[in-house]
Amino acid sequence: MGVEGCTKCIKYLLFVFNFIFWLAGGIILGVALWLRHDTQTTNILYLQLGDKQAPNTFYVGIYILIAVGAVMMFVGFLGCYGAIQESQCLLGTFFTCLVILFACEVAAGIWGFVNKDQIAKDVKQFYDQAYHQVIQGDPNSTNGKTVLKTFHETLDCCGTNLLESTFTQFIRDDICPKKENLVYSNCHQKIDELFSGKLYLIGIAAIVVAVIMIFEMILSMVLCCGIRNSSVY
Repeated sequence: MGVEGCTKCIKYLLFVFNFIFWLAGGIILGVALWLRHDTQTTNILYLQLGDKQAPNTFYVGIYILIAVGAVMMFVGFLGCYGAIQESQCLLGTFFTCLVILFACEVAAGIWGFVNKDQIAKDVKQFYDQAYHQVIQGDPNSTNGKTVLKTFHETLDCCGTNLLESTFTQFIRDDICPKKENLVYSNCHQKIDELFSGKLYLIGIAAIVVAVIMIFEMILSMVLCCGIRNSSVY
């Protein structure tokens, strides 16, 4: 009787955790879609300088996040149904999916940690290339001015330091936003803030999901053992 009561308690606890897991999957999917269609990032990362496209490493991470959110919602539903039905087969499938998903999340986390600085670095290099082409009047720069204006208007910046932004304002006042005080933010700093803030948000979501997944793996194993023991008795 005690085993049966404990099994029911774990069953409902696992159902609650799975419902939270399902909601977390929906939230992650929503955040990923928001990041994918955020006007600041899309304005910058859709730019093209001549035949060179803006770095798309950031979008690789976003697509991974979209896939993770969708799979989490499916796995959460599977866990909820398996817990209610007390099905060892469904719970075993759920546990296997959790392990695979957890391994993918760890791999994605390592990839993100390795590339977190590279994303901003690549975008800054893309900006610098457009800047130097425009300032030096490179005839091969077909749309460098458009690229710079998009960066400057989207991030409200100009140049990479105060001296450069002041120089740009007097030499090429057509590529910086119009400001009365002529004091502009550093574009390199603005690019760092843009991507580090979004990656920080993704990191927090990944940690929360990982903790929930660990609890669910433990509960699903305990529930499977409890169902097996109940069937024996």
